[in-house]
Amino acid sequence: MFRKILIANRGEIACRVIDTCRRMGVATVAVHSDVDAGARHVAMADQAVSLGAAAPADSYLRGDAIIEAARATGAEAIHPGYGFLSENPDFVEAVEAAGLVFIGPSARAIRAMGLKDAAKALMEEAGVPVVPGYRGDDQAPERLASEAEAIGYPVLIKAVAGGGGKGMRRVDRATDFADALEAARSEAAKAFGNDRVLVEKYVATPRHIEVQVFGDGTRAVHLFERDCSLQRRHQKVIEEAPAPGMTLEMRTAMGEAAVRAAEAIGYSGAGTVEFIVDASEGLRPDRFYFMEMNTRLQVEHPVTEAITGVDLVEWMLRVASGEPLWLAQEDLSITGHAFEARLYAEDAAAGFLPATGTLTHLAFPPGARADTGVRPGDTISPWYDPMIAKLTVHGPTRAVALMQLERALAGTRVAGTVTNLSFLRKLSAQEDFVRGDVDTGLINRHVAALVAAPVPCTRARALAALGALGLDEGAGFEGVHLWAPLRWRQVLERGEEEIDATVEALGPGQFRVAVGDAVHEVRRDGGWSVDGARVPAEIGRAPGAVHVFWGNVYSFGVPDPLAVAGAAGAASGVVEAPMPGLVKAVFVKPGAKVARGARLAVLEAMKMEHTLVAPHDGTVAEVLVAPGAQVEAGAALVRMEEGGAGDE
Repeated sequence: MFRKILIANRGEIACRVIDTCRRMGVATVAVHSDVDAGARHVAMADQAVSLGAAAPADSYLRGDAIIEAARATGAEAIHPGYGFLSENPDFVEAVEAAGLVFIGPSARAIRAMGLKDAAKALMEEAGVPVVPGYRGDDQAPERLASEAEAIGYPVLIKAVAGGGGKGMRRVDRATDFADALEAARSEAAKAFGNDRVLVEKYVATPRHIEVQVFGDGTRAVHLFERDCSLQRRHQKVIEEAPAPGMTLEMRTAMGEAAVRAAEAIGYSGAGTVEFIVDASEGLRPDRFYFMEMNTRLQVEHPVTEAITGVDLVEWMLRVASGEPLWLAQEDLSITGHAFEARLYAEDAAAGFLPATGTLTHLAFPPGARADTGVRPGDTISPWYDPMIAKLTVHGPTRAVALMQLERALAGTRVAGTVTNLSFLRKLSAQEDFVRGDVDTGLINRHVAALVAAPVPCTRARALAALGALGLDEGAGFEGVHLWAPLRWRQVLERGEEEIDATVEALGPGQFRVAVGDAVHEVRRDGGWSVDGARVPAEIGRAPGAVHVFWGNVYSFGVPDPLAVAGAAGAASGVVEAPMPGLVKAVFVKPGAKVARGARLAVLEAMKMEHTLVAPHDGTVAEVLVAPGAQVEAGAALVRMEEGGAGDE
């Protein structure tokens, strides 16, 4: 076994690897960018080495600097985590050339699965079923359009390199193919440096079911399946294991196919074989198709660990240090059911736009596994993935595990940035999902209800008023006289709404709070009681804000009474940056006449491109930013005037 390893990653996966290394007595070396110098994974590791500036190209993608850090600190091996260099075969070869061990598959195995078209051809040879499609070398738009016609619409255009939904477009009509192809190629080139695509038949009732495999380079086993059908914008949201409705026949067929895939390339370490399943007639063993193989540890690996009792990181370390696979397939079994929910800093109501901010509060309930790379006071940076944590629960049955998931989400305390916590809570209670009737289109079908912001009741607003006044921690309790009760007026802000509350102290820890027409009696006695009923609420305060944690997170602005009122917001007709990012392109000039919905600019943030469009017909009065500019959230980009709508 290794005495010391370097972890070539950041965030929750770096912390996850460190946890196992600590348990095994293996020393760890962290690497970090300048903005991550104080990050949680750096604090947890035994040593840390700086790589450079915030941009991944200047830090976490600098393979030479990572290898030099490993050699300088005496590390014997490098664990890549996922993302960054985890599936880069050139990096693997450089690691081995430096006399170090790469904790993962060989460069040959990564290359075999690195391009979707070549991988599917290889899988066909290995007897693994694949989706009908075109994976040829001729990338001429006319040829691709012709192949799409032959396959039959709807089709899916997919980048042959990479994953995560980048470079992927569904096309329902031939008239839309050219635009979709151009967009997919542009995104693929930016994300992977390769604009080649393949075209596949789009499965109408698709489920995304993947199989965890593990090999030692000669032999492989599978650790059963995970259902990852709950997705938005091709990104997984809630995963579970085992898959609901799975039959023994189907599990056996998928597991054997996944093992054939792994053994066909001499796979070593943890990997995932992803299948698209046509669930139009339930789960049938003749209706699953190979999509791709992720030649690394998956984000959602905790649900597999929960149902099998296996530590996959430990297995990776043992195999990489020279141990042959010590278990046969019959030695592995499933116990119970598990769910994982991904908590992100993102605005679900605004199309799941990534968000930034400083976490003023972050706490997770007991009983749930929380994999996180951040702590209270840490900042969610625009440079990296905005994941805050993964919450994993395990129970004896799916129904019990689902109740545990709902309880874990309700008990999560997070504030300081916009998150998808409310969305996750609603999704976990959505009736189709509760029944196990899932497919990859479920979220889109119900998105309006799922992303609707929760509205705080007057009881929650009353608690917010107490928190804003500091009365949740005892301030104002002293000096209360029966003949002259203390009274306060507190103004709160929630979006465009201004909330006026009046608080009256009735005695130590006892208040009467009027919010609009509602009046509530509130008591603080170790917890909170409202109108005589105990409520599971907590109050959190931050500069200029107060948060009520009560199943959901209700955040209120607390205006400074001494501050002079500033501008109420951007003037009407000003298109603002919805998040910090890089201006990739500007499509208009002053004087241009545009119609509502016309493209104005493209903003790149969190590794994704976001198109900003005209909010109404009008004329471009000013262009306030140039391509290449780094802007903050709320920055004015284009000012428009109404009237004169027309072509750009």
